[in-house]
Amino acid sequence: MSGVEIEISRKNKELLDEFTLSLSIDRSLSTNTLSAYISDLKKLIVFCENQDLTVLDKNTVLEFINSLKNTGLSSRSIARIISSLKTFYKLQVLNESISSNPMQSIKTPKLPQKLPDVLSHDEITAMMKAIDLSKPAGVRDKTIVMLLYGSGLRVSELVSLTLNNLFMDEGFVKVVGKGNKERFVPVGEKTIAQIKNYIESFRNNNVSDQSKNYLILNQRGGNLSRVSVFKLIKTLARFAGIKKTISPHTLRHSFATTLIEAGANLRAVQQMLGHESITTTEIYTHLDKAYLKTVIEQYHPRA
Repeated sequence: MSGVEIEISRKNKELLDEFTLSLSIDRSLSTNTLSAYISDLKKLIVFCENQDLTVLDKNTVLEFINSLKNTGLSSRSIARIISSLKTFYKLQVLNESISSNPMQSIKTPKLPQKLPDVLSHDEITAMMKAIDLSKPAGVRDKTIVMLLYGSGLRVSELVSLTLNNLFMDEGFVKVVGKGNKERFVPVGEKTIAQIKNYIESFRNNNVSDQSKNYLILNQRGGNLSRVSVFKLIKTLARFAGIKKTISPHTLRHSFATTLIEAGANLRAVQQMLGHESITTTEIYTHLDKAYLKTVIEQYHPRA
C-alpha cells in the first residue's frame, strides 16, 4: 500500500499541510517524525480513494486498520499508524472541522515493551580503554563518552553544548533539549576535570571561526556532527569486543539504569534526562527488574 502513488485532492492536501504546520510549531517534531505522520495519513487517503478525510466514519477507519493487518504489517507499525490518525483527528476536533471523532473509541494495540540495550560499568570501562589517548582527538573522545554516560545527554544535546553552557564551579551544564527546553544537568568531578583537560589540550588548539563557541569540535575546528559521534561510539564498542547494538543513546540508557539500580529517585532521573512525562522514565524501572532477575538466576543456588 505504501508504494501506491495517487494525486491527492486539494482538500486533503490542505488538511495535510495544516497538520504538518501544527505539528512542527506546537510539538516541535523532527522532520523524520513529521514525514512518518504524513506517510501514515497518505495510506488512509489511498485506501478511501481520496475521500475528504474529515467525512470518514469509524467503520471506514476500522476497515482501513483491518486491511493493514491483512497485508502482514507488524503490530508496532499498525500501532504507530493508529497513533498518527488519533493525533490528526484530535486536531480536527480542536479546529471544529469535525463534530465526531472517528478514532474516539479505537484502541491502539498493546505492544510488548522493548527494553533498550544497556552497558555494564565494565563494558563502559572497556570502551574508555579502547580510546587512543596518544592521538590528539583521544582526549576529546574520552570527554564525549564521559558526558554521554556520566550525565545522560542525548547526542543532539552533546554536540550543541557551548562554552556558555558550562557551569563548572557549580558542577552543572545547561542543556537545550527537545522542543528547545532548557535544563541543568549535574556533572561529576571526574567529568569536570576531563572537560577542562580537553579544553586546554584539544579545543584551544583547534578552535577556529567555525566553532561558534561550541564545546565539542572536530579536528578542523568546526562543530562535531552527530554522525561522527555515532561512528565513534560504534568503533569504540567494536574495539572493546561488545556485541550489543550500540549507539550514543545506549550510553544515555546506561546512565539512567545505573542510577535506578542504585536507588535514585525516579523524579530526579526524569529531570536529569529531560523527559516530559515520567512514564518515559519508568521504562528504567523495568530494566531494573530485569537486572534483578538476572542477578537471582546467576547467583542464587536454588533459583
